[in-house]
Amino acid sequence: MTASSTATLRCGVVGVGRMGRHHARLWTQVEGCDLVGVVDSSAERRQQVIDQYGGAGHAEVDALIEAGVDVVTIATPTVHHRAAAEKLLAAGVHCLIEKPLAPTPAEARAIADAAAKSGAMLQVGHVVRYDPVMVAVRKLGLVPRFVEVDRVSPMTFRSVDVGVVLDMMIHDIDVLLMLFGAEPVEVRASAVSVLGEAEDVCNARLEFPRMADGYTPVANVTASRIAMKTERKIRVMSDDTYVSADFVDRKGTVARKGPNASKISEVRELLKQGADLSHLNFLDLLQVEPLGVDAGEPLKLQAEDFIDAIRTGRRPLVDAEDGFAAVRTADRIVAAARAAGSRMV
Repeated sequence: MTASSTATLRCGVVGVGRMGRHHARLWTQVEGCDLVGVVDSSAERRQQVIDQYGGAGHAEVDALIEAGVDVVTIATPTVHHRAAAEKLLAAGVHCLIEKPLAPTPAEARAIADAAAKSGAMLQVGHVVRYDPVMVAVRKLGLVPRFVEVDRVSPMTFRSVDVGVVLDMMIHDIDVLLMLFGAEPVEVRASAVSVLGEAEDVCNARLEFPRMADGYTPVANVTASRIAMKTERKIRVMSDDTYVSADFVDRKGTVARKGPNASKISEVRELLKQGADLSHLNFLDLLQVEPLGVDAGEPLKLQAEDFIDAIRTGRRPLVDAEDGFAAVRTADRIVAAARAAGSRMV
């Protein structure tokens, strides 16, 4: 189901809390879109949003459908995603659903099936794919052998309806599935609950399908929402290239051994012979350069890309099956942590 390349799309938002307000703003800024309404259980919240961005306020999703909406962002708490999505998709409304797609694999599967049945387009808001830092890393075209991701921050007391895996790590799970092109074949994890009933800290080791040369690629991912600082970093290592990137500072470094491959081979042979190479500077063996990071607001880039997918009929960058895979992997990580005896309430 595609939309005219020229017709204005009538857009709405279900759930106008912290994230939903941003989506309401964006539907007033994306070309060819018009914010016609929002839905929220709080009359005060919805009035604040329509006072600022326009449109009408509603208490129920049905009223938004009756208003003839074409595109809707669902930014409610995760536990309410399915109820809103199934109604909207059945009405033929294109949906952008904030991550995670659902709190469980069963509900994520149900939403994905509803999207397939409806013919309406569904994208999951794994917005890190649109982060200029991640875009720059992807452009390198690396075939990763090892990836390390850290995402930690102090507790914000938002998204407390789910644990840190579905709240924060889910971003990086999606990135890892994208980079490796598959779900992990083995999952090991440990986690700790500190403030709530769900896990607040988690570390997972993921093994992905074996490569053609017999090597098993691995990812190590850590998420914490009880840290003393905010940190979001990724390190990717391939045969020839190593990249380290910081999402907070929006910068990174790329190191390649290719330009000095012959020198590295020589060093390798000398090491085999037991030579003393302590006088060498390792960095001199590499070509080191900054990661080229462009400007851009990830959330707006995501919205623009979703609208383009709707107009052209192409597959969204993060479709329902991607969202389902991320939720299923998250569920496996939590299960692995419990099986390992992690202290979780």
